[in-house]
Amino acid sequence: MTDPTELTASGLAAAIREGKLSAIDAVDAHLARIDQRNPAINAIVTLDAEHARTEARAADRRQAQGEALGALHGVPITLKDCHETAGMRTTVGFPPLRDHVPARDGTVAARLRAAGAIVLGKTNVPPLLGGPYTNNPIFGRTNNPWNHAHTPGGSSGGSAAAVADRLAPLDIGSDAVGSVRLPAHFCGLFGFKPSERRVSLVGHLCYGDVPGAARGWRAICTPGPIARSVADLELAFALLAGPDGRDTELPPLPLQRVATPSIASLRIAYARTLPSVPVAGEVGDAVEALAGELSRLGAQVVERTPELDYEAAYATMWALMQAIGTAAEPLPTEPTPARIVTYTRLLTQRDDLIHAWDEFMQGFDVLLCPPGISTAFLHASPREPIDVDGTSVDVRHSAHHCALFNVSGQPAVVLPYRISAAGLPIGVQLVGRRWHDERLLAIARALEPITGPCPRPPSMP
Repeated sequence: MTDPTELTASGLAAAIREGKLSAIDAVDAHLARIDQRNPAINAIVTLDAEHARTEARAADRRQAQGEALGALHGVPITLKDCHETAGMRTTVGFPPLRDHVPARDGTVAARLRAAGAIVLGKTNVPPLLGGPYTNNPIFGRTNNPWNHAHTPGGSSGGSAAAVADRLAPLDIGSDAVGSVRLPAHFCGLFGFKPSERRVSLVGHLCYGDVPGAARGWRAICTPGPIARSVADLELAFALLAGPDGRDTELPPLPLQRVATPSIASLRIAYARTLPSVPVAGEVGDAVEALAGELSRLGAQVVERTPELDYEAAYATMWALMQAIGTAAEPLPTEPTPARIVTYTRLLTQRDDLIHAWDEFMQGFDVLLCPPGISTAFLHASPREPIDVDGTSVDVRHSAHHCALFNVSGQPAVVLPYRISAAGLPIGVQLVGRRWHDERLLAIARALEPITGPCPRPPSMP
């Protein structure tokens, strides 16, 4: 029997369902691996081993009694330490929430548990999810399994490190400035940011949204899975997407099953980098190499991006995120309409950006572009510049390949593709049409045999 920790979530679910593996065996195998590997990378910061074993034994009893099984029956998973989970500490890396134990599951935890998943524990984040590094005053720093001197990214850095090092087959992160996609790129994984408002934000904690505060994040941010196959991204999305009766802003958009398209049928725009954003040579080369390979396989491939004022778009992106993140803060002593007027203007600028991308995507199935400006960078302070091929670059640029599509609301997926000369993973990003998540995932499914499987970190036995 294959080591359970080497199986994907879909593979584990199938093995358990078919009686080839028990839930307790799956849980014990992952707990043993956590005990062996987690001390060096510090990906899982809250672990509830005994409760996980209790749930696994109960899952095996239900299966033996012939009860209906959920899609993730008996599968051990982890969750980013921002998704409220009943009875399990959820701190979002923020010292005032050090001992916060929710009484009720957020929607992400509730839906995965309803599907039979067993939550082993929580994965590390930067404080209140702010920044491209995963380090906080409660739990300390998370290291990239590929090279411990490098970051796994942020803010879902613990999520990516855990999945890459086979501590869990699946983790659900969240993405407002590339916080799922950048760690997936840095750690050699598959990561998916759904269209805005496809997945509920109820129970999601972050900067501006903490227990007792007014709800501020109603746009840009969305939960999304990090996994080791496209099939797992699709399975997680199918379980998480759709109205929950709690988040009032999710449309009743039905899930669709989209057939795998042929490569020759695809219309692909690509960009070595986005205008005015630097990119490391190896990362840009990977995009160009894949574009060339897809062209040789018959796809219509064109180097093109929308005609936009990209500097203005990035400025709108950062200003809008700041406005949303501070929306729940108390108003000044002398209230004025300035804040709401500014916010409304930002939303209007956002409308223009959405319209431009919607129009552009009418001519293409996907945009192929980098997920970040470089491979995983060395651990550093949050505001320290990043080295990109010998040039010092403002750390804010690290988000620009991803965050633009948070503002436009489009779905985007990262696929692992290459290994750099320094031995670090390089991913590629596919961006789809707004609301057409299932179509984007079907295209990723078609490309997976070309881009290849999830690589193994070299330090793994």
